[in-house]
Amino acid sequence: MRRQGPDIDIRVWPDEMGNIEDITYAVAWLPPPHVLESLPNLKMIFSLGAGVDAILNDPTLPEGVPIARVAEPDLTMRMTEYVVMQVLMHHRQQRRFEENQRNRIWDCFPTHSASALAVGIMGLGVLGSDAAQKLASLGFKVAGWSRSRKTISGIECFAGSDEFDSFLKRTDILVCLLPHTPETTGLINGEVIAKLSRKGPFGAPILINAGRGKQQVESDILAALDSGALYAATLDVFETEPLPQDSPFWSHPKVTLTPHAAADSDPDTITAYVLHQIRRHQTGLPVENIIDRKRGY
Repeated sequence: MRRQGPDIDIRVWPDEMGNIEDITYAVAWLPPPHVLESLPNLKMIFSLGAGVDAILNDPTLPEGVPIARVAEPDLTMRMTEYVVMQVLMHHRQQRRFEENQRNRIWDCFPTHSASALAVGIMGLGVLGSDAAQKLASLGFKVAGWSRSRKTISGIECFAGSDEFDSFLKRTDILVCLLPHTPETTGLINGEVIAKLSRKGPFGAPILINAGRGKQQVESDILAALDSGALYAATLDVFETEPLPQDSPFWSHPKVTLTPHAAADSDPDTITAYVLHQIRRHQTGLPVENIIDRKRGY
């Protein structure tokens, strides 16, 4: 940040704060309690990623200070790459090919077309809508669900609790890109998994969660995988991170696991975005992507 913004006075908590009355902008990801509230002249808080739940979880978060999240094309593309990669990996049965290679088995098993699979994306914000459109361009039957009504060309859009079950019923691969809010805590549970489609080519649904770990009930996911209620799962996020060494997810044969790296932020890109927003604010222009505290995103 100092390299990209040499004209800006950058302070680093906790050892380089100086006179806290000088500080007008805060850039944070996991702010410790009381730090943000100690800044009397704070005008804006910037999250270092697309999510803001870690900031909103600060019990001492000062009231009335706007919070802005990052909505940057590089971050969006990284998430889309991850979602498309995982959907294609399951669709083309890559895990089966890898197992056959390890065992030296030449098995030309039957495959299916992308149009045979119905992908459902929970969360149709910037990340979800881009991933949905890319998957649709590959021939998948793509739908999305969001809290409020969205309109995306080529994507069947469901909205609200009244349409949630209909969305689940048509979905063979469920992708979660929702933000973490009180309403989404524990959303991916046994009841939701049971409502997913069983009509797809695998006979059971597939789960991909690149949203937040608090959204999933991990005991329910494991039980569904063991019973066959889930065909497979890709999990990038977990209730506890780093994932404990004794977690059964590490070695489960139906699980693809990544370490919360689906859309890892590039420091140079995120810094440039935040500095651009600060300069907008300094010149009287509105800061983009201010979140609604009540909604949590």
